[in-house]
Amino acid sequence: MNLADCSSHSATARLLHFGSPGAIYLRRFVGSLHVGRCGSNPTHVKTLRLRSNPPKTLTVTEAELAASAKIIDGKMVAKEIRDEITTEVSRMKDAIGVVPGLAVMLIGERKDSATYVRNKKKACESVGINSFEVRLPEDSAETEVLKFISDFNDDPAVHGILVQLPLPKHMNEQNILNAVSIEKDVDGFHPLNIGRLAMRGREPSFVPCTPKGCIELLHRYGFQIKGKKAVVIGRSNIVGMPAALLLQREDATVTIVHSRTQNPEQIVKEADIVISAVGQPDMVRGTWLKPGAVVIDVGINPVEDATCPRGYRLVGDVCYEEARKVVSAITPVPGGVGPMTIAMLLSNTLSSAKRIHNFQ
Repeated sequence: MNLADCSSHSATARLLHFGSPGAIYLRRFVGSLHVGRCGSNPTHVKTLRLRSNPPKTLTVTEAELAASAKIIDGKMVAKEIRDEITTEVSRMKDAIGVVPGLAVMLIGERKDSATYVRNKKKACESVGINSFEVRLPEDSAETEVLKFISDFNDDPAVHGILVQLPLPKHMNEQNILNAVSIEKDVDGFHPLNIGRLAMRGREPSFVPCTPKGCIELLHRYGFQIKGKKAVVIGRSNIVGMPAALLLQREDATVTIVHSRTQNPEQIVKEADIVISAVGQPDMVRGTWLKPGAVVIDVGINPVEDATCPRGYRLVGDVCYEEARKVVSAITPVPGGVGPMTIAMLLSNTLSSAKRIHNFQ
């Protein structure tokens, strides 16, 4: 039974992760740990005796030990990335007098889109990136949107352009996204960027933010991708398809599961890494998952819950309570992939400014 103390300070909370069968949190215990086992039945207890002064002993059942996968904390990682970006933005400003700038366009009155734009603006302010915001009414002409994009393409103070999706139905999404200069396409949706992402030996200027955040979480938590079997659930242009391309670039063997896939649970069951982005609450059950798999849950779905002040709660595509008893690690919803998406947008904007001004 493997034991790892993931704390760097004796007075802080320690995550004691057992390679099998699970993990348990012990807070404010100091000293070495002795683990004893009583019987082989999962309901039997384990005794955990800490050689401290005075000695401390804890007893838990194996079922309790098995009930907690490692939590992949997107909030924590996103904060680390924002801190790194803040340092780089300040260094760039001091060295060459340039501050990265992000332009965000919102067309229409969707409340969720307005919330996303507001959060992006706050995130820019928190790291020192300038933000430029354009809000247009729902019935705006497509030519008006294209004029703003053209102006931002030519504005040297703007290094990234983001058009908040979805657009009003009368607008051609492809025309509008294609109008964004590839050098400022920080969303990574320009067809040239996607094409380069798909080709070996080519490098896109930018990678779409949400899938980039998924891979960054795997990297920062030290999960091996090379040689692993990975399944991406969903094939959208925004998440599923680019996530599969990124995993392939990392030398994973990748399968995409979609709405026409037969026996999806059998395919998912073989995966060492699962990235789910379908927008179906609790679709992926614990029985679908391979023991010890790593799960990145991109879904964020509202479900009715009268006990919550808002009348609903947010859940992922993966049934969290079932999955955490099977897998080795999983992202929570909320607090997993969501914060990483905005962090990657800020990272792409900084990278754009550095590239445009040839700043290392």
